[in-house]
Amino acid sequence: MKVKKKVWWCLPLAAVSALAGVLAWWPKGTWAEPKNDDVSSVAPPRAALPIKTVVLFSSGVGYFERRGSVDGDARVDLTFQVRDINDLIKSMVIRDEKGMVASISYDSFEPVERTLKSFAVNLTGNPTFGQILTQLRGEKVEVVLNPTVTTQPGTITGSVLGIETQRQAVKEGPPVETEFLNLWCAEGVRSIKLSEVQRLRFLNPVMESEFRRALDTLALSHDAQKKAVSLTFTGEGKREVRVGYVVENPIWKTSYRLVLDKGGKPFLQGWAVVDNPTDDDWDKVGMALISGRPVSFQMDMYQPLYVPRPVVELELFQSLRPVAYDSGRMLGRPAEAAAAMSAAPAPPGVAGGFGGGGPGAPAGAMPDAMMKRRAGADRKAEMQRGEALARELENRMNLAQGVQSAATASQLGDFFQYVIDHPVTLPRQKSALLPIINKEIDATRLSIYNPSVHPKFPMLGLKLKNSSGLHLMQGPITVFEGNVYAGDAQIKDLAPNDERLISYAVDLGTEVEAKSERKPDRLVAVRIEHGLLIQTVKVREEKTYTAINRNGQPRTLWIEHPYRPEFKIVSDTKPVERTADVYRFEMKLPEAKDPIRQTIVEEQDLSSTIALTNVDDGTIRFFINNAVTSPQVKAALQQLQQLKAKLATTTQELSHVNEQLRVITEDQARLRANLKEMPTNAAAYKRYLEKFDKQETEIESLREAQKRLQQQQLKDQQEVDAYLRNLNVN
Repeated sequence: MKVKKKVWWCLPLAAVSALAGVLAWWPKGTWAEPKNDDVSSVAPPRAALPIKTVVLFSSGVGYFERRGSVDGDARVDLTFQVRDINDLIKSMVIRDEKGMVASISYDSFEPVERTLKSFAVNLTGNPTFGQILTQLRGEKVEVVLNPTVTTQPGTITGSVLGIETQRQAVKEGPPVETEFLNLWCAEGVRSIKLSEVQRLRFLNPVMESEFRRALDTLALSHDAQKKAVSLTFTGEGKREVRVGYVVENPIWKTSYRLVLDKGGKPFLQGWAVVDNPTDDDWDKVGMALISGRPVSFQMDMYQPLYVPRPVVELELFQSLRPVAYDSGRMLGRPAEAAAAMSAAPAPPGVAGGFGGGGPGAPAGAMPDAMMKRRAGADRKAEMQRGEALARELENRMNLAQGVQSAATASQLGDFFQYVIDHPVTLPRQKSALLPIINKEIDATRLSIYNPSVHPKFPMLGLKLKNSSGLHLMQGPITVFEGNVYAGDAQIKDLAPNDERLISYAVDLGTEVEAKSERKPDRLVAVRIEHGLLIQTVKVREEKTYTAINRNGQPRTLWIEHPYRPEFKIVSDTKPVERTADVYRFEMKLPEAKDPIRQTIVEEQDLSSTIALTNVDDGTIRFFINNAVTSPQVKAALQQLQQLKAKLATTTQELSHVNEQLRVITEDQARLRANLKEMPTNAAAYKRYLEKFDKQETEIESLREAQKRLQQQQLKDQQEVDAYLRNLNVN
């Protein structure tokens, strides 16, 4: 009977289907034969599955696929780090060409604390000697004492009563806490200092065994850094099986070299940095590098989880309790770099001389001539070497010579991938550099000024356009000018045809000065809304950038000016582009050393509110007389001024009446006091009485006027409030 090909999934793996097309082309390798000692007459024969496919992501994970041949029923044993078991359980995918997976088993991970608590002696939490003996109360022990510090017998046998702490005096200093072991012995209770105990042995073999097993558990927990995973396959004949999984892996990184040339296009070379932190050698594996960042997380699925159960009391002791029910109920700044200046070495001076000439020769004639000829030849050779070095440094560095891209780049859904063209061999715990980009690229030279990077000098940089057709991962860029190191830059992720600025050195030949000025605020608009006067003031700020070019060559300077959403640019100078944080303005600097200025003017409208109910007459007159105020607003303010003047008149009259009442009331109090003390038949008594009667008449009249003015004041105030409540004038 023909067995159909089956796929057995442990748990779903995100993006595995997208990777299937990438991985299908890799060449099949040779498989290691199972060891003889792995073959058992009972268990299925064991097979080896070496790693044949590695797909690395830039999100900290890697997809690994093992492939090999099995014959009939077979078992595959794999080992993994404990930290990888959770990812393995979550993502493992197994495929058998003509058979099926019978079982998957792996070493359990019982929490060591829970296991230790299951023994008679609990060794969790690093217990002290005294804490261990406290757990052994009632157990028989044999105690051997240190004979040099005690007068008691050398060996004592007894049952543990407990540990007692006593304060004991010392020769110097305050009393100290001392632990004593209390034992029940044949002759009675003994108390022994723990510091005098040299050795202690359990007389109960069961307790001895429990203690030994607890120690063995602790020792095993230190060595259990790897766990075994066994896969059992069932089927007939020889066939291929595959095991794929996603586990944690270092992200793959990129580094670039960029060669600038005065006459040609810049040349970009990119290298991928990959790491093999596993315990397996990667022997001729197919490799792909994915630039995407799929969502990946960790979940503890390896450690057994125990659900806490409630403790139920016996019904005899249980009582009813009230029940409480609950209701149902989301552009990077260039890195600062320093320019590296290189110069050809100066020719060294000529040292040394020749000895005297032969007999008969003029004194010094031959040696001097030889010395001059030799020195001239040396200087000529040194100059030639210096000229050759200068020509070499001026020539363009040819990065394409001897290095070719070893990767094929393509789009993979929403991701971008580099598939390494040749199988990769990388031993365990090793790293490698793989060339993935070797192309010319479009770039424009710029000087980039940002006062927060350097207040005086701009940075030498490039406006880089990704014309390579590849996705450029973030990473460092080493820039060469011809054959000379020019500086370092950093770039963020760059999609094809996207543009990005980079800077790699300080432009010491260009100086920029920035000066800011804030003009006085001026009133630009006045309106009224629901009785509130809203005035708009225009804030004007000017910033002037003055640049001087001392290089002797024309330059293009880009100025990064802070972007503030509340301000609007009103000057004729407009930015060439804007990022989330800055505007970028362009300045053309000719060869002349005359300063070039560019002023950026920004304005902001600020509004403030004034409640017209409580505003004084002077403020109203200010806005009426202001040229910015519209005729409609002026008319509304004038009418409000009239209403408030009427209210003010009534209020003033009411205040006058109230003052009169206060004066008369105070005078009446004086008259009452005089009338009490004066005889009724006195002439002054009659006069005071007549005056008192006259004041009563005045009080009545004033109270009527007071009432009338209070009503009028309330009416006037209501008119003002009603007028302002519905007042809306632009």
